[in-house]
Amino acid sequence: MGHGGGGRLTQDLINRIFRPAFANAVLDAQHDSAMLAFPGGGRLAFTTDSHVVSPLFFPGGDIGKIAINGTVNDLCMCGARPLWISAGFILEEGFSIETLETIVRSMKAAADAAGVAIVAGDTKVVERGKGDGLYVTTSGVGVIETHLTIAPTGMRAGDTIILSGDIGRHGMAIMATRAGLSFESDIESDCAPLVAPVRALLDAGMEIHCLRDLTRGGLASSLVELAEASGLALAIDAAKVPVIEEVGGACEILGLDPLYVANEGRFVCILPEAQAEQALEILSRTVPAGLPVIIGSVKSGPAGQVTQRSVIGAERIVDRLSGEQLPRIC
Repeated sequence: MGHGGGGRLTQDLINRIFRPAFANAVLDAQHDSAMLAFPGGGRLAFTTDSHVVSPLFFPGGDIGKIAINGTVNDLCMCGARPLWISAGFILEEGFSIETLETIVRSMKAAADAAGVAIVAGDTKVVERGKGDGLYVTTSGVGVIETHLTIAPTGMRAGDTIILSGDIGRHGMAIMATRAGLSFESDIESDCAPLVAPVRALLDAGMEIHCLRDLTRGGLASSLVELAEASGLALAIDAAKVPVIEEVGGACEILGLDPLYVANEGRFVCILPEAQAEQALEILSRTVPAGLPVIIGSVKSGPAGQVTQRSVIGAERIVDRLSGEQLPRIC
């Protein structure tokens, strides 16, 4: 199960099995979506994702909403305008038709909100006890209209790292529901499309070097991925990373680090320091339910290393999780 947790075991599996077998320049870019040139000019972004969240419904969302927003957000991280989505459903024998209708309606609402159309799909049914109710796989296509190449290889030493809002809500919403934890106010998933803030940055002419949405493995794993893919180093200040009180309390109860808790509506934007304040102002008007903050910067080295300055001023290296912190969160 740890191989699906988004940490070190996941990366080891990808590097040992999938990347050698499928190696090509597009895949080796290690981006959220493939960036594809096509004859006659222009570029497309293409991505695919599978969704196995448990429970299927949680505060702030459900498996259908995650399936759409997760795919849309992967396309946005290339600077693409999401256009089309396909959806594949693996249904377990005996799964409630009424529940399926609710999830499908949720997917339609999420697609409408993100400005995409669900244009293709597939349905399979497996025997009772072999499908955990419902799994959903989505693929998405978007058009890249910007001249920028927004990717880990675009990062430069001296760049500023902006976080779009508080972290850990999605993972804690799932865990609180699963564990039956209650707080003075419910923790709701941050599941949301990121089309509006990314489009606003591009429309304002921001020289975005890299974007990355924070899903499995949370902020920490995403930063490590970017450092390794770019060959640069990243440094963040823990005191500047926002965590709401309910999420912090839940993490303390469960012995979890918020830096590694999953999100479904947060991203980091890496761009030149000179544009950071303008980007903050744009994001403050457009990000869904979040207050963007500058959390760190890009350094020239050591290559692939992420460091965190603690609230008392000490520095530590941020690494991938060695196992699985949060099972079945997306």
